[in-house]
Amino acid sequence: MSPALLNVLEVILNGLMAGIMYSLVALGFVLIYKASGIFNYAQGVMALFAALTLVGFQTGQIPFAHVINAAFGTHLDNWGPGLPTILAIILTMGVMVLFAYLLERFVLRYMVNQAPIILFMTTIGLAYFMEGFGDLMWGADVKTMDVGLPSGGSTWLENLTMGWAAEGSNYRGMYVDVLDIWAAGVAIVLVITLTLFSQYTKTGRALRAVADDHQAALTVGISLRTIWIIVWSIAGFVALVAGIMWGAKSGVQFSLSLIALKALPVLILGGFTSIPGAIVGGLIIGVGEKLFEYFIGGMIGGATENWFAYVLALFFLMFRPQGLFGDRIIERV
Repeated sequence: MSPALLNVLEVILNGLMAGIMYSLVALGFVLIYKASGIFNYAQGVMALFAALTLVGFQTGQIPFAHVINAAFGTHLDNWGPGLPTILAIILTMGVMVLFAYLLERFVLRYMVNQAPIILFMTTIGLAYFMEGFGDLMWGADVKTMDVGLPSGGSTWLENLTMGWAAEGSNYRGMYVDVLDIWAAGVAIVLVITLTLFSQYTKTGRALRAVADDHQAALTVGISLRTIWIIVWSIAGFVALVAGIMWGAKSGVQFSLSLIALKALPVLILGGFTSIPGAIVGGLIIGVGEKLFEYFIGGMIGGATENWFAYVLALFFLMFRPQGLFGDRIIERV
């Protein structure tokens, strides 16, 4: 096999891994949209807040320490050596469940049967609130996350593919980050679990009923309050997983909240209401932007990965606005 073909295969494989990372964020959007019809602009910030909280628990950082120090002239920093990773993850999940409860208690209960634009604007306000609150609670400095996941190139894959090239080609094997492989495995488990939950459980069917019509769901005895707490808690868990993967890869910093922007074209391709569509859309975006950069990027100045996904999404909006797996849009006249 020629080294050129192997390089293309490596680009495709790395594109699949990048697409999985995009899909992890898109899953949270799909869950919220299926249950409430809300496009949750705050999903990226939820991933950031979950990652900040996890690192805070791991390092033993005192919440609001710099605010307390500024107000009272103290020098508080850490309460101790920190918690083990597993315990920190469990406590962070508890924080996200508490966030879901408070959100329903003070915000969502007043949004029943409101216009979609009102719900969307609410999530924009929520995003800015959470970003500022996370800054106050944990500080704005870049944090390193270590949850014990391996990183770096896969030696096994490099050794396996080294012999695929023709003799004398000096090919050194394919490079794929081990962390991306772990992310792919986690995403597959999440998709299978969430799909089964949505299709075959009583709560999952209730989620779809609430998304179709809030008032009708209330009349048949479905507790809108409980459903929204459940779905925002699950979205918080997905945000935590995405925050762990992205934080371990590039550090926990406030630019992490911008990953929500890359999830938007993923949703347009896969459909806002499809869990498998979020994965397929992410894979298409990931592979597409890597191949476009590899073959075309050099001809037009590079940096095509920054805009390729949005151009592709624009074409989908023109010819198939519901996405590959989304519900068909029916206009009533």
